[in-house]
Amino acid sequence: MKLFRRAVILSHRYLGIVLSLLVIMWFATGITMIYWGGMPRVTPELRLERMHPVDFSHVQLTPAQAAERADLDPIGRATLATLLDRPVYRFGSRNPTVVFADTGELFDELSVEQAQAVAATFARLPVAQVHHVATMHEVDQWTLQTPLPLDKFSVDDGEGTELYVQPATGEVAMMTTRSSRGWAWVSTIPHWLYFTALRTNQPLWYRLLVWTSIAACVLAVLGLVLGVTQLRTPRPFTVKKAIPYSVPMRWHYISGVVFGVFTLTFAFSGLLSMEPWGWTNAQGLELPRNVLSGGPVDLSQFAAHPVAEWEHVLGGMPAKEVEFARMLDEPYYIVRRGSVARDDFDRERLHQPYPIRHARIEDHRQLISAATFKTHPGLFDEAALVARIKAAAPGARIIETQPLAEYDAYYYSRNRQIPLPALRIKFDDPAQTWVYVDPSISQVVTAINRWQRVERWAYHGLHSLDLPYLYNSRPSWDVVMILLCLGGLTSSVLGLVLGTRRMKRAAARLAVPEREGLRPMA
Repeated sequence: MKLFRRAVILSHRYLGIVLSLLVIMWFATGITMIYWGGMPRVTPELRLERMHPVDFSHVQLTPAQAAERADLDPIGRATLATLLDRPVYRFGSRNPTVVFADTGELFDELSVEQAQAVAATFARLPVAQVHHVATMHEVDQWTLQTPLPLDKFSVDDGEGTELYVQPATGEVAMMTTRSSRGWAWVSTIPHWLYFTALRTNQPLWYRLLVWTSIAACVLAVLGLVLGVTQLRTPRPFTVKKAIPYSVPMRWHYISGVVFGVFTLTFAFSGLLSMEPWGWTNAQGLELPRNVLSGGPVDLSQFAAHPVAEWEHVLGGMPAKEVEFARMLDEPYYIVRRGSVARDDFDRERLHQPYPIRHARIEDHRQLISAATFKTHPGLFDEAALVARIKAAAPGARIIETQPLAEYDAYYYSRNRQIPLPALRIKFDDPAQTWVYVDPSISQVVTAINRWQRVERWAYHGLHSLDLPYLYNSRPSWDVVMILLCLGGLTSSVLGLVLGTRRMKRAAARLAVPEREGLRPMA
């Protein structure tokens, strides 16, 4: 037993010396991430807010005609927006082809001067207050997942704003401010080790996070074991005699016992966020992407409409973007006028164990039938949506269909960023898949299998106390999270102090030879 205790003590001590700074950083940044989570970005709402309205009087071509001018197949996703004060069609999504809607001219790419004008329009400032910094052919800290090249601009707005414009698409791909950069440096970047040198080497970054998380779990388990094995049982029992340590070791022991379980669950759930060894990769029900649309968009179904008709159907309101879509086999215009601004402080979950596609509330969206050119009233028929999904999964049986007027435990948002009402459809397939549908736009939002539901609790439940009632009860949730993080932080800091002292003593012993070990030279 003595040998076991000695081995545990030494393992905990030296593993703690190695990991203490990292664990301290995790707890400290965990507090800042409560109020700022994620990297700077251009939110969909901000993008729409800064766009110029489409001038339909200048639109001379239908989307099918514009696609023909660009030698494109008039089948697939397309949007109508404004670029350089001219209407443009964008065909495709990841690397869109851009065609001017007034002349059919194929857009090449922005010059630096044009990119500067785009940045000035986005910033709502004169061009003279926007300065070209560089044309980037390599990523920096803020553009790790943004296609290159980019033109970077600084903005004289008193907020230290920097804008990144994609010459190939004519859009602002990234915006940072002095505040957003500062918050990222004291929250997300150190917490997730989002340093450029690491993130550009994805396998190294992944392995580093996985193995340091495993080591932190081992460290916490060793500490909890010591919390039991080092406790004395004097008679009569007193706390002072039961803990065989003096300050600061006594406080390290106490804080470790009190907050050790949280430290373990925090490290373990952080490990799960990396989905090590693909444990959540079980295949659920596979639904075709066009299960509710009926197929790809046929742009030839969208005719030209006079300006007066657009003004009538829009009620005189401007349109920032028009998307050409297909829903239940029928063509529709999705008109976006803008949305209530939701900045980065509204974000709540950095890691999502299951994808929620295109699921953000659009406050000023209008759905217009291309066949009748009238606004679509309300929601799509629930029976029609369920029938489509059932037909797409003949090998599985629907066991429950439930309209949701409020969020459930898996489809939810603290800041109500994802749309309601929703439709939840449960299947009896081997993966026990749940499908969520947005009936306002006839779109599958997400499909969640059994293991992804487990991860939702194992990660969000343990890592951020994303539990019913508590997670949405603020400031109660804030107080609990901050106290737990401060407890883990205190224990880790004390461990670092003790480890540093021990290393100093060991170094001093090595620096001063033992007296009996040296003899004067003759």
